[in-house]
Amino acid sequence: MWKGLLRTSNDPVVTLARVVLGVVMFPHAAQHALGWYGGYGFNGMMGYFTSLGIPPVFGVLAIVAEVYGSLGLIFGFGGRVAAAGIASVMAVAVVRVHLPIGFFMNWLGNQKGEGYEYHLLAIALALIVIVRGSGRWSLDRVLARERG
Repeated sequence: MWKGLLRTSNDPVVTLARVVLGVVMFPHAAQHALGWYGGYGFNGMMGYFTSLGIPPVFGVLAIVAEVYGSLGLIFGFGGRVAAAGIASVMAVAVVRVHLPIGFFMNWLGNQKGEGYEYHLLAIALALIVIVRGSGRWSLDRVLARERG
């Protein structure tokens, strides 16, 4: 089982997709978990999730997936699992929040919220990592070599 999860492509482009997704997701996660960058923090996000009808356990899992998923992607540790967590959170965000608003982000401040274009890009990058692994420069690759 571990061998399949750690198996990874030697392609540096896969590494780029993984690291970019992790770096972009970390501030997003820090907003939700810690209140950094103008975010609501853990309690605020949990209140928001429950207002959407999302059970608290899934709210906690979403925040954990964002925080540990982004860090896992940055370091290439558990890349497939981290990417799957991020993709799941983004897919739920599209369906539960952003789909009714439309495709585009709210660049001009004339919409009632943000569209889902960012989420689609995150899901696409996550799918690359899920399919191809963490890439050339990753802890997954080092661990896969040690396990033979």
